[in-house]
Order: sequence, then C-alpha cells, then structure tokens
Amino acid sequence: MSSTRWSRRTIYLLAIVVGAVAGLGALAFEAGAATVTHFALHGFAGYAPRGPSGEVQWFHGEDVRQLVPWALLVLPAFGCWLSSLLSRWFAPEARGHGTDAAIDAYHQRGGRIRGRVPIVKGICSALTLGTGGSGGREGPIAQIGAGFGSFLGQRLGLGETACRTLLAAGMAGGVGAIFRAPFAGALFAAEILYRDAELETEVVMPAFLSSAVAYCVFCGTLGEFGSLFAIAPDLSFHRVDELFAYTVLALVLVPMIAFYTRFFYASERWFHGLPGPRPLIAAGGGLATGGVALGAWWLAGDERALAVLGNGYGVLQDVFDGRVVGLAGIGLLVLVAVCKVVATSCTIASGGSAGVFGPSMVIGGAMGGAVGLACHRLGLADHPAAFCIVGMCGFFAGAAKTPISTIVMVTEMTGSYRLLLPAMWVCGLTFLLSRRFALYQKQMQNRAFSPAHRGEYVVALLEQMKVADVFEPSAVEVVRAASPLRDIVQQIVASKEGYFPVVDEQDQFVGMLSATDVRPFLFERDVYQLAIAADVMASPPVVVRPGDDLHRAIETFDSVWLDELPVVADDDPNRILGRLRRRAINRAYTARMKELQADRAQRGTG
Repeated sequence: MSSTRWSRRTIYLLAIVVGAVAGLGALAFEAGAATVTHFALHGFAGYAPRGPSGEVQWFHGEDVRQLVPWALLVLPAFGCWLSSLLSRWFAPEARGHGTDAAIDAYHQRGGRIRGRVPIVKGICSALTLGTGGSGGREGPIAQIGAGFGSFLGQRLGLGETACRTLLAAGMAGGVGAIFRAPFAGALFAAEILYRDAELETEVVMPAFLSSAVAYCVFCGTLGEFGSLFAIAPDLSFHRVDELFAYTVLALVLVPMIAFYTRFFYASERWFHGLPGPRPLIAAGGGLATGGVALGAWWLAGDERALAVLGNGYGVLQDVFDGRVVGLAGIGLLVLVAVCKVVATSCTIASGGSAGVFGPSMVIGGAMGGAVGLACHRLGLADHPAAFCIVGMCGFFAGAAKTPISTIVMVTEMTGSYRLLLPAMWVCGLTFLLSRRFALYQKQMQNRAFSPAHRGEYVVALLEQMKVADVFEPSAVEVVRAASPLRDIVQQIVASKEGYFPVVDEQDQFVGMLSATDVRPFLFERDVYQLAIAADVMASPPVVVRPGDDLHRAIETFDSVWLDELPVVADDDPNRILGRLRRRAINRAYTARMKELQADRAQRGTG
C-alpha cells in the first residue's frame, strides 16, 4: 500500500514539474508567435490584427502602416510552406491541429510522444499563425505540454499509465496557461479524450496541479492575471423568456458544427489526394486562406472581416465592446463565421500547423453574436454580447464533445459566471443534437473502448460470466491410465476429440492426454509397444468448475497453454461434466459486448 501511495505522490510531484515547463512553453510560444506576427503581418503587410483586451502586447508603440493586400496572400502561403517543410524534415506528427495527436498518443501509444515533437510543433505553429494562417493556439500548446509530460515519463521509466497521466497533465497545463483558465484546462484534459460526457478521473488531480502551476508561471511572468476578454459588467441572465432565443441559438449552431467538422475533414482528404510535394500543397492552402480573407473583406467592406486570419479573437472583443451593431453587424459576423471555417480548413488540412479550438471560439462567438443582434432587434434579448459568449460555449461543446470544460473555460476567459444557466442549456442541446459530428477524430467513445482501459473492462466483463454459461456439457471420452500407447493411437484416430481425460482403475481423474502428447512417440517402435497413458499424460489434471468465472478460466488456459479444459463438478473433482473450449469464451465475450453496445445505442436514441 505504501508503494502505491508513493507512486501517486511521485506522479503529483512530476505533474507540478510538467506544469512549470508547460507554462514556460506557453510563454515561449506566445513570444514566438507575436514576434513572427510583428515582423510579418505588421511589418510587411501593414496589418495589425486586434486581439482580446486581456491579451499581453509583446510589442508597443507600433506605427499604423498602409495595408498591403497582396502580402496577405503571400504571407500565409509562405508560413504554411515553411511549417510543412520543417515538420516533414523533423517531425511529421507536428502537422495538423495537435490535440488529436495527443489524444491518439494517450489511447493508442501508451502515452508516448517523441521528444522533438513539442519543439517542432511550437515553431511550426508560430510560423503558421504569425504569418496569418487561420488557427488557434490550444493545439500547439496542448501538444507542447503533453509532449514534455510524455518525455519525462519515458525518461524516468515510469510505465504507460504514468506516461499517459503526465501527458494529460501537460495538456492541461498548456491549455490552462494560454487561455488563463486553470480550472477549465484541467477539466479539458480529462474530458477531451472521450466523445461521451465522461471524464478520465485518473488524470484529474495531476491535471489540476499542472494547470495551476502553468497558469501561475505564465501569468506571473507576464504580470497579468486578468481574464482574456473584457466584457460589460451587466451581462447576465434574468429573463426566463430569453431561453427561447437561446434555443434558437442552439439550433443555429448545430448545422454550423456539421459544416465545420464535415468541411474540415473533407478538405483534409482533398488536400491529401493532391499530387505533388506536400510543402507546395500547404503553400496552396495558405494562398487560399489569404484569398478567403481578402474576399471576406471585399464582401463586407469592413477590415474587421480579416479576422478570418490568425486566431480572429479581435472581432469577438468588438462584439463585447458594442462596436458591432445592426444588420451590417449581423452580416459581418455570419460572413466571418463561414469564412473562418473555410480558411481554417485551408490552413490546417493542407499541412499547416495550428489548433482548431480558437477557430471554434470565433465561429461560435460570431454566430452567437449574429443571433443575439437579430433577437435584440426583435425584442427577444437584452444583450447581444451575451449570445456571443454562449455561442462560444455551445459551438465547441458540440463540436469537441466537451460540454463541462467548455462552459468553465469560456466563463474563465470572459471572467463571468452570470451566464452559466443559458450556457448549460445551449451546451446541452448542441451536445445532444450533434452526436454525429466530431471535431477530434481520435477520441474514443468512452473508457470501455479505449485501449488504455481495455484490459480493465475485459476482466470486469469476464468476471461477470461463469463457466456454467458457456461450457459444453456432454459425455467425455476417457482414456485408462494403463492403456498402451498402441491402443491410445487407435482411439485418437477413431475419435473427433483432441483431448482425453485419463482415469485410473478406481475411475479417479489423474491426468490429461492429447494427440500432441502422443505424436513424439509414433515412430519410436520400442516405446510405442511399451509406453502406457500414465507415461505421457499431463498430471496432475488442470480443470475448471462451473462456478468459476471466465477470467479465472482464461488464466487457467494461459497457465498450461491448452485450448480445451475438462469441467468437473464443484462438489466432486472426479466427475467430469464436459469440456470448456477457449474459443467458447471468445464467442461469449464478443456476444456480450455486442449486447452492451446495442443497449447503449438504444438508450442513446431512446
């Protein structure tokens, strides 16, 4: 017991170390992305994207320059090309949005991520986002934190369970720091692994420790502990009839979730099928991203439509500040949401490196703001900005299947829990109505389907079934212990069985004999004439009883490497009731799993 406590204590201490490194990694990534943005977008293209009010400004006193439209085509193409080239050279798994790679490592790879991946991912994502590629920061930060946690666990030889736990703790630290949402970061790491509303309880406490430390390292270094977005203090829920408007919001978000997830992965398949060098294809995706941004600007006649580039949070802050109003504002927000889907798909699916959480916030927030403005004009809502916040919650909760952590994360990012009830309502609806659409393809349905826990569930399920349920009760053909080998061979040839219980003169069960046991003596004529069953049988006999559970039966099979065992009566070891075959256990387990899956599906649709 003490060793178990010490093991847990060790994991907790290591989670703190992982959190500190994740916080430093978030700082390095933020500084790198801001530097690339400063010299590329602002210095070369004359475009300074606006961010949330609480975002730290790494460069101050920047002069307003003339916007160079053609540069917004070239820069994303260059950033995606260079990002794809670097990932191809050093770590191909650094491509894409990162979070899926961490989820896959947790379930399928024993928590193992190559040590170079976090570094390559950070550099590639900073290049992609800093040059205007559409994406978010959570994927890179999640993979950076997860990568260090995995690396630490591997170097210390802690085993798969510890590597998985530290991987999740690193993910929590990175997300909690970058979004200034430590509580939500810990819940996110525990919830993002599954599509059902289920938490990975084993990682919750290490994730709490890691996220808290990462948050303190990140915000303490910057000297800024405020929320990411600034919102009006009067945003709250105080009209029950507004639930109708929030229900409309949920119904609007569901088809957008379908559009985002389907379009993103369709784009990924399309780009993957294109012939030619992958870096050039990524450059084409970046060029398309710039074209979508310029097209949105031309259609809206408003420079804020360029929020489809980068993380795009600036347009949400404009909604919170009341600077997006009227029909023009509704059109702008819908245009940004739709174009953000296309631009993000072009950037990441083509081979760029960035996250999909940030775009989800922008898409959901923009659609929420548009619905809020429309409902405000109809007298159905008081504060359009409140719908922007709830839209951020509802969209990602439905797309990522993380309703709990998303509610907490958005409320921490905005510094307000006054919209908790409508957020719960909308997140619940989008989660239930968008079950067919998933943003993260590597998520498992639940713990029962995860290879990380498969052994636990196999054992639990087998322990519920008994030998009596699956064995074949029948008269068993026995061999006498004194039977000569010559007679035994004839009996084996004439029988369809491969295993024979051996009994002595008093009908006592003394051993087991198989065709394999006899085969070595078939061509040794001297032995063939002299040997008897007692000389070649396996003794003492290994048996199972009707009351044994199937997990114990499997262990018995493995101990003797047989495919068939005799079943003896619980009260009389000499009375043979029949035989148990290994494949009968496999059939019973498969049938039971199908029953459970069908029952789950029926309850889920009922």
